[in-house]
This record gives sequence, C-alpha cells and structure tokens, in this order.
Amino acid sequence: MVLQNTFSGNPLDRAGDLRNDNDWMAAQRRHPQATALVMWEGRPLVEPHGDGERLVWLSFEHACDLVKDRDLFLGLWKDIPAFAIEFEGSIDPTTGPCEHMGRFIELREAAAILPATEAAMAGEAKGLFDWRRRHGFCSACGKPSEQASGGWRRVCPACGTEHFPRVDPVVIMLPVYKGKDEPICLLGRQPQWPKGRMSALAGFVEPAESVEEACAREVKEEAGLKVVGVAYHSSQPWPFPAQLMLGLIAEVDSCDAVPDHSELESVVWLTRAEARALVDGSHPELISPPPFAIAHQLISSWAYSED
Repeated sequence: MVLQNTFSGNPLDRAGDLRNDNDWMAAQRRHPQATALVMWEGRPLVEPHGDGERLVWLSFEHACDLVKDRDLFLGLWKDIPAFAIEFEGSIDPTTGPCEHMGRFIELREAAAILPATEAAMAGEAKGLFDWRRRHGFCSACGKPSEQASGGWRRVCPACGTEHFPRVDPVVIMLPVYKGKDEPICLLGRQPQWPKGRMSALAGFVEPAESVEEACAREVKEEAGLKVVGVAYHSSQPWPFPAQLMLGLIAEVDSCDAVPDHSELESVVWLTRAEARALVDGSHPELISPPPFAIAHQLISSWAYSED
C-alpha cells in the first residue's frame, strides 16, 4: 500500500478461520513459544530499545502467572501464537508484579514512539480488551456472556446469542474549494483542543448511510458547505475505543463556511503553502494534528499534491 497510517500494518495472521476451533485454540495456549504483550487499562508495557522503546513481550506461561483469565489471542507471528494480557485497576503494575519490566504508557504516546507494527498490535489488543470490558452481558437477554474464539467472540450460555467486536466507521474529510485563483482547504477547531490546533472535519457514519452521504452531511452540519465530490484517501484503525477512520478529500461548491459552534468554534481556509507550513510546524499561529493522526496525513497529502 502507498500509505499505511498508524495502527495499520499489523504483521500478525489473525487466524480468523482457525480461532473458532476450541481444540486449536487450546493447542496455541500450550505452544512452548507462545508470547504475550502486556496491557494495563489500555496502556501497553514498553521498555527501552536502542534510541527508542518497544513493546515488552513475555512468555505466555509467565504472562498467565501474572494475570489469571484475562488474556486474548492476537494472532500468529510465523506460526508462533501471540496473545495479550491486561491488568485492571488503578494501581500501576510496575509497582508490583511488573516491577523493573518497563513502563506503561498511554496508547497515543505509544503511537508516536513505537515501531509501526508494534503500535498496530497494541491497538488491536486495546480494542479487544475495551470491547470485552463493555460487553460482559448479553444485549439480548441481559445474562453474563462468556469468552470464545480466543476473545474474538462472546457467547451467552442462557440464550445462545453470539456477540462480535464492533467497529464504528467515522468519516474524516478535508473540504477543498477550487473556485479561487488557487485551491484552498478548510480546517476546523474544537474548543477543548490545545490553543491553535486545527484539524480536518469528522463524524460518525449513521445507520443506512453511505460514506459519501455521511461526508456530505457532516460538512453541511459543521461548516454549512455543500459537497459536490468525494475522493477516498486512506483509512486508519483508531482504537479509542473502536473506530475506523475513513479519510476523504471533499470538494465543496463555495468558500462561505460557517462553523456550527456546537462542535466547531472556528474554521479557517488555508492555501497549499499555508497548509505545508502547518504540517511542517512553521505556521506562525496554527498547530497541526500529530503526525500519527490520519488528519495530519490528509492535510499533508493535499498540501504537497499538484491537483
């Protein structure tokens, strides 16, 4: 692929055709080389490595000694099973069972410093653990559900309903207007962001709505503009907790943008030169989204294109 956004590029074979087999999963748990990464309340455990940091991997047996019955199957790395375990609670495990193993960091921080493949695996683990934490009970009958398929499925023993991890699609788009002497793009600002931060527009896809329709609706709602064309750019898994960001370039028919003030407090139009200054950090007033965010990649891609 031309572009792999942060949290994509996972090197593991998720073995979706095998993990439903209980005997196969039991064999993976017994594999003498099975490994596990370590999480605590959505934070991966990392250790120094070279000039940076990397995930801490333990033998699966050791990991299960640390945390009982809170493991998930992530996939296969060259036929070696990889799992994840998670500590729960407010007490940092590095003050106890994980002492001297490294440090737990927020996943957004991890996204900025880990190798891309490790950020993707940590994101997978966080997404699955978040889903399990929120779906301990059957939504059909309310009874407790049980883990199956290595953590990729939950089954209600009372009514037999099966539950699977959900992913929430989100359109994130860069509105572009070509009616002036030079093209310009629109960025918006939410009031809770750091001073000067501007970003692409975004919103959830609603039921029975296409990606293009969601893009047009959100741009109209947030900035009062009519979308006349939509081009796909790239996508990004966003495990906060389980979104799939669908990156788009949205051509609009005017530059008369008006922020709705319920989601955006202000908007700004940028030329390509101004957008380049934004993403390279030299803009005198505005701040770009961080490089690991797809919004940064959308702005940068448009700023350095010639269309």
